Amino acid sequence: MNKALTKPWNGVIAALDVGSTKCCCFIAQADGGGHLRVIGIGYQESKGVRGGLIVDMDAAEATIVNTVSAAEQMAGETVRHVVLNVTSGRPLSQSIHVEVEIASPEVADNDVRRALAQGRSLCDPNDRELLHFIPLGYTLDGNRGIRDPRGMFGRRLGVDMHVITADSGPVRNLATCAARGHLDIDAFVVSPYAAGLSTLVEDETDLGVTLIDLGGGSTSIAVFYDGSVIFTDSLPIGGGHVTSDVARGLSTPLPHAERLKTLYGSCLSQQSDQRDVIDVPPIGEDDPASANHVPKSILVGIIQPRIEETLELVRQRLEASGFDRVAGRRVVLTGGASQLQGLRELAQLVLDKQVRMGRPVRVTGLADAVSGPAFATCAGLLAYAHQNRAELPSQSFMRPEQTGMLGRVGSWLREHL
Repeated sequence: MNKALTKPWNGVIAALDVGSTKCCCFIAQADGGGHLRVIGIGYQESKGVRGGLIVDMDAAEATIVNTVSAAEQMAGETVRHVVLNVTSGRPLSQSIHVEVEIASPEVADNDVRRALAQGRSLCDPNDRELLHFIPLGYTLDGNRGIRDPRGMFGRRLGVDMHVITADSGPVRNLATCAARGHLDIDAFVVSPYAAGLSTLVEDETDLGVTLIDLGGGSTSIAVFYDGSVIFTDSLPIGGGHVTSDVARGLSTPLPHAERLKTLYGSCLSQQSDQRDVIDVPPIGEDDPASANHVPKSILVGIIQPRIEETLELVRQRLEASGFDRVAGRRVVLTGGASQLQGLRELAQLVLDKQVRMGRPVRVTGLADAVSGPAFATCAGLLAYAHQNRAELPSQSFMRPEQTGMLGRVGSWLREHL
C-alpha cells in the first residue's frame, strides 16, 4: 500500500543498534538503483546497558555519542535522525481483527483508513509504547486473502493486524539517552524484526521462517509468514549469561571468561575435549604462571547446558504461541552469541528444524569485520528506514504533535498509508 516506496531517493540514513555488549552505528546512502551502500561504520563496547536496559544514563549517552561520531567521521556526514532498535521492555506481540461498513459499494481509501484507525484505537495500551502496527491482510464480506481491497466491491471491510508494544519506561529511557546526544529518533524497531529484514530471503518470509536473534543480554524471536512478521517474543537470556556461567564455573574474571568462550567454547562436546587443556587465569592473580590448567571438556560442560536451556525456552514459546506450525521448518540464527561453535548443530537437534546462519544481505559496503550475524540488526534497521523513508520524519519519537489519541492515530496513518 505504501506508494512512497517506489519514489527515487538518494538520501543518507543512519541506524543505531544499542545492545548489552556492543553499540553499533551504520550510515548508508542509496545508490542510483535504490540499493543501500554503507558509507560510515562505528561500534564499541556498550557501557551503561545491561540486559537491554539502560542502567547508567551518562555512560549510555557517552557510548551512543562516541559510536555515532565514529560513523560520522568515516562517512563524512553529520546525522541528526536515527532508527533505533528495541530489545528491552518486554516486547509483546498481539493480533487484532476489525471490520467496518463500507460507505459505498466500492472500497475507497477512506474505508481503509477507517478500518486501520479503528484497529489502532483498540490497541492503545497503558504504560506501553506502540512500536509496530502492521496490516497483514484484508477481508471483504468474510473473504480472506485480499492484499489491497481498494477498488473492489463489498459491504464489510475487515483487516488483520499485528501489533507490537513494549513497556514505556525502558523505551523512553533509551530515547532520552539518544536525545541527550542530540539525536532524533525517527522510528523504533524491535531487534528480531530488524534482523529479519537484513538476513531473510523472500522465499523464507513467504513460506514461513523463525528468526532467533541471540544477543548479549536477551534472545529475541520473530516469525515471518506471507511476507510479513506475524509474531515476536523475547527471553531475558543471552550470551552474557553464558559468559557469567563460565566466569563462575572456572573462577575467572569476566573478561577472561569471554575470551575463553570465544576462543575455545563450543556447544557440543568432542572426543578430544578431555585431552585438550586450556589455561584459565584465576581471580585475583596477575601472574600468568599461576593459571589453572583445565580440560576443555569442563568449559564445554558449562556452555552447553545454558545454550540448551535457551533453545528449549525458545521452542516452548513458539509452541505456546501457536505460530510454530506456521513458521515451518526453517530457522535462521543471528546475533553475536549465535557464533558459538556448534550452536547451529545443537539448534537443529533441540528445535528439530533446518537451521542456517543469517548474515546481512540487504546492504553493501560492509567490511568483513562487521558483516557477520552480530551486525544483522543494525543492517536491518537501515533496510527498515529505506523501506519507510518517506514516512520516517513523521514518526519522530516524543514529538509534541504526536501526543494524544488523535495525534497518534494521525501519525500512524501517515506512516502506513
